[in-house]
Amino acid sequence: MENKQNIAVIGGGSWATAIVKMLTENVDQIGWYMRNTQSIEHIKENNHNPKYLSSADVDAKFLDLSDDINYIVKNYSILIFAVPSAFLTSELNKLTASLDGKTIFSAIKGIVPETGLIIGEHFNEEFNIPLENIGVITGPCHAEEVAMERLSYLTIACIDEDKAKFMAKAIESWYIKVKISDDIIGTEYAAMLKNIYAVAAGIAHGLGYGDNFQSVLMSNAIREMKRFIKKVHKMKRNINNSAYLGDLLVTGYSVFSRNRMFGNMIGKGYTVISAQHEMSMIAEGYYATKSAYKIKQENKAKTPIIDTVYSILYENKNPKKEFKKLTDKLD
Repeated sequence: MENKQNIAVIGGGSWATAIVKMLTENVDQIGWYMRNTQSIEHIKENNHNPKYLSSADVDAKFLDLSDDINYIVKNYSILIFAVPSAFLTSELNKLTASLDGKTIFSAIKGIVPETGLIIGEHFNEEFNIPLENIGVITGPCHAEEVAMERLSYLTIACIDEDKAKFMAKAIESWYIKVKISDDIIGTEYAAMLKNIYAVAAGIAHGLGYGDNFQSVLMSNAIREMKRFIKKVHKMKRNINNSAYLGDLLVTGYSVFSRNRMFGNMIGKGYTVISAQHEMSMIAEGYYATKSAYKIKQENKAKTPIIDTVYSILYENKNPKKEFKKLTDKLD
């Protein structure tokens, strides 16, 4: 493995900012690519991101900031991608610098719309990055609580245990505890699916369902997640571990969850477009729903919650009627 000075973050949003904050606890220099040049100048002068997670201190003396993705890719060997999945392809299309020999960590909790692949699979199949050079950074963890330095837990998944341990050491601190895993495919699918279930939880809340129903919904969601992941990548895993169940619960219940917020607006009668315009952040669950629905059809997985969310978001079905039908399918 390279030394710590070879780590860079790709993305300028809340989660990217939180990751940079975590890295500054241990790393002497961090490359950081973001498109917005005004934000870069603001960070250099004020030590915080003006647009996202502005309460998080990110000491500029540790940062090599650039609005040129090729500069960052060329000069750093370990790249943490933390851009919304919907924008990943447009960022990668800017590349003239090679990804050969790079180690890629995905902090993106979604599916690439253009290929229908989770991020690790996308880099493996589209860019020929070996699976042992691909890792996943997953929760349960909200960027907002990282900014407040509240105790949080992360999971680093990578087939190469040394790479997983290296990244774990780079981001752990007194308020960040880290575990490692070799289930890069399962943890990444779980990170994608939990956003869909959080949208479902939000819709239910917007429709007026209470905590009793929410508990049943989340109980069914973890079992549905287990069935889905087992269909696409069968291996021994404990679905009740934090990377799966914990991440689902925090996203489904937290007031910081943008996917729950998006779903809540849909439940209250917003259209998809109006809800997206109202929010200042991307709800990954919207994009993930379409891809997950296609994957579940291909693999013949039983997914009544995903089916319900898909019917509401993409078939313009009535949320109240669709959730009434869903209640008869849950146990």
